[in-house]
Amino acid sequence: MKLISMSINGQQRVGIIVDNNQCKVLNPDIDGIPSTLECLIGSAEHQAKLNRLVRDGLDDIESVSLSEVVVQAPLRRIEKVICIGTNYADHSREMGGEPPEIPVVFNVFPSAIIGPEQQIRLPAISQKVDFEAELVVVIGKGGKQIPRESAWEHVFGYCCGNDITARDWQKEKPGGQWLLGKTFDTFAPLGPFIATRDEIPDPHNLKIQLRLNDERMQDSCTDQLIFPVDYLISHLSTFVTLSPGDLIFTGTPAGVGAGRRPPLFLKPGDRIEVEIQNLGVLANTVVVDS
Repeated sequence: MKLISMSINGQQRVGIIVDNNQCKVLNPDIDGIPSTLECLIGSAEHQAKLNRLVRDGLDDIESVSLSEVVVQAPLRRIEKVICIGTNYADHSREMGGEPPEIPVVFNVFPSAIIGPEQQIRLPAISQKVDFEAELVVVIGKGGKQIPRESAWEHVFGYCCGNDITARDWQKEKPGGQWLLGKTFDTFAPLGPFIATRDEIPDPHNLKIQLRLNDERMQDSCTDQLIFPVDYLISHLSTFVTLSPGDLIFTGTPAGVGAGRRPPLFLKPGDRIEVEIQNLGVLANTVVVDS
């Protein structure tokens, strides 16, 4: 399934995309499915009910054009956004470093999340804001000390993400400020939908691209991941208990602005599109923070 969070007629709903332009609107009062993906992912009972609905057919469920709804970030009210740095072999080479021996882990706050077509706001205190296309893993079943061979059981699905980064704060401040450089409001675009795990048999063989004003900046494949998804889930759960709805931004490939000569940073009016095979296109525009 391809699931979206949306607003229709001022009401919050979960939708199922049935083709590129249509979605089925799930009504809590009729279908028994909660109005948010956070509640759906957090409930095995609701997920089982949704699977039964799909299995029985969706003909009786209201269908609308995607143009009639406001597509939102799939998830907002979640516990953790965990990010992995320097996790593509090509990106590691571009930045002039050696691949890390263990995952580089940092986090951003959920308040940084925005949805498709929402605006990325450039803060006045940064002059070097960069882009990073990323495959995002959505945790479905929580756990601690998860064995690697069981990791896939904890994946709900996948979506596109953009790890916007203020490089001057990340790299040029005393001590290095990875969190502050990554967690400005609007710095974690997410969407446009979550594809459930069964839709993506192999997350390590997906084309991943980023276009800036229609010019391709990043063009790679998730087979470049240094630490694969199952390893990351097992590794992270050694330190923290993973919860339903937690997000793992898995890293970015080569082509970021800071890796170019001369460097290329975002400016007002820019339009960014992250596209990952079978996960749609996540598009956002850039404005000055007011």
